[in-house]
Amino acid sequence: MGQVSLRGIRKSYGAVDVIKGIDLDVRDGEFLVFVGPSGCGKSTTLRMIAGLESISAGDLLIDGVRANDLRPADRGAAMVFQSYALYPHMTVAENMGFALKMAGVPRAQRDEQVHRAAEILRITELLERTPKELSGGQRQRVAIGRAIVRKPKVFLFDEPLSNLDAALRVNMRIELGRLHKDLGTTMIYVTHDQVEAMTMGDRIAVFNKGIVEQLGAPMDLYNRPANEFVATFLGAPRINLIDRPAAGAAAPHAALWAALADHAPVSAQRAGLRPEHLRVAPAGQGIEATVVLAEHLGDSSILHLRVDGVAEMLNAKVGPEHAGIGSGTPVGLVPDRAWALIFDAAGRALQ
Repeated sequence: MGQVSLRGIRKSYGAVDVIKGIDLDVRDGEFLVFVGPSGCGKSTTLRMIAGLESISAGDLLIDGVRANDLRPADRGAAMVFQSYALYPHMTVAENMGFALKMAGVPRAQRDEQVHRAAEILRITELLERTPKELSGGQRQRVAIGRAIVRKPKVFLFDEPLSNLDAALRVNMRIELGRLHKDLGTTMIYVTHDQVEAMTMGDRIAVFNKGIVEQLGAPMDLYNRPANEFVATFLGAPRINLIDRPAAGAAAPHAALWAALADHAPVSAQRAGLRPEHLRVAPAGQGIEATVVLAEHLGDSSILHLRVDGVAEMLNAKVGPEHAGIGSGTPVGLVPDRAWALIFDAAGRALQ
């Protein structure tokens, strides 16, 4: 079992409230991702679950047992840090088995658990090497193996891939997904990278300024965000936001709003549309716009567009058939109204 429940969890440093009351349940065996910008409280919350930070108020339950005052070693959680924190003078096998040695586990049992973890992570051939002989990805596998040998109820990952290059991060995302499937153990994963969150999590908790803005499945949050913060944080390029036009606004601005929100309630103040839902047509069709910058990526292109009267540039993600479009090209925009998101003045989603 590996159920984790947070009930009114708060963390304060003196008069400064860092975590402002979090309530959530982590299901047994799920992969839950904490995502949000730097300083939002996601790592602090993870460290409170691990027992590395004290809890100022509220209750932490692990498998129904209040864990606020339990020692980290008694919580059934194992943490993998951003820095690998390996002992440089020890071999891989010694690093992986060190916690078991300190706990008094007999040598034969330690060796068995270390070899089993090495097989799962496909690093058996590395067991006699020292950390300096390993690549970054291999060191991260050793750090994960050190957690696996403890057979925890819950794995806690604090931005474990941030020190790896882009290609290796993709490979390690795949490996962590495979590991979760093989072990079936509850995993809580902290990242600031929304791509990691979207591709790895069964569910995502989006943090902002010490609270959880929204909790849910990745595509539910992407398609039905609770507010502007969630809508803008998830998705790259970011969602387009269009303010309600004032009286006498430029015709393209008014036309864009009408195409997205002409039947929206009077409280609607902003419309949102993902870049992939903004179709680009030849000039003279749709809403007038001009390409400011075209980023051609091979399989797709990102067009940054200026619409007269709209404060921010718009982004359109289009197919390779638009690879010939360059800066300064006049085009027409055809928004897909079915995917429009409407927000009120406070940034709350209205539909």
